[in-house]
Amino acid sequence: MKQPKLLDYLLLVLLALIWASAFFNIKIATYSFGPVTIAFLRVFFGAIPVLLLCYFKNIKIEAFSKDWHWFAMIGFINLVAPFFLIAYGVKSVQSNLAAILMSTTPLSSTVLAHFYTKNEKFNFIKTIGILIGFSGIIFLFSDNLLIDENNFISALLILLGSTCYVVGGVLTLKISKKKNENVTGSILIWATIILIPLVSFIEQPWELNPRLDSTISVVYLGLVSTGIAWLLRFRILVNNGLIFQSQVSYLIPIFGTILSYIFLKELITFKVLISLIAVCIGIYFVRKADYQKTI
Repeated sequence: MKQPKLLDYLLLVLLALIWASAFFNIKIATYSFGPVTIAFLRVFFGAIPVLLLCYFKNIKIEAFSKDWHWFAMIGFINLVAPFFLIAYGVKSVQSNLAAILMSTTPLSSTVLAHFYTKNEKFNFIKTIGILIGFSGIIFLFSDNLLIDENNFISALLILLGSTCYVVGGVLTLKISKKKNENVTGSILIWATIILIPLVSFIEQPWELNPRLDSTISVVYLGLVSTGIAWLLRFRILVNNGLIFQSQVSYLIPIFGTILSYIFLKELITFKVLISLIAVCIGIYFVRKADYQKTI
């Protein structure tokens, strides 16, 4: 891979800002929409830029090929379930907590990779990173100002949503030889198909009279935080590789916390700051171990 230039770092920061901005926008979307509707609109609007790219690049979409069951399964686990769980959880907790909880994805993926892959085993540095990172999350759950008996389950559901991303990533290895655009387009199609009957029977969003800010947020979540962010991620991966792109993990919880304060004036406690630092340090050690393995 080429040596990263200033533009590459700017794009990395932009990607982190886009993904981090999803959390406070989810909070705003919950003012008018239910979690199933938010999940549906995210995948629906998110599919638009991805499928347009596939059309203009003449990339075949294999959503209904012989591998349709993989696309459907990954669409459910990697999109439907986490989008629903995060939206449901954010209704009851601050969006900055969701950003920190979701940042555990690199730590969870390291744990799963140890058991389900042959060349991603634990070593001393990774183990230290995982222990520090998850200690930060445990410490966050002790913050009684922000997490109490009324929203404890909601916080756990957000963590479960982050785990769904990791499981979906492991399943994607089954079709790793296919083009990324094809895979993403196909799983977005299946996620939309799965959510259509669910949103129709459970929430009937056509009967809503949503607020303008909620409507803007949910469209933004689909077009920008889901669709355009994926295209930007793919560009960074192609030009700079996975190790460089994975640095976005440090920035998302930091930006998510800052943005939630700017736009929603959410409380930032001492325990939130300590947890944020611990998670970032944990991710750093895990990524450091991965980097050393590549040189």
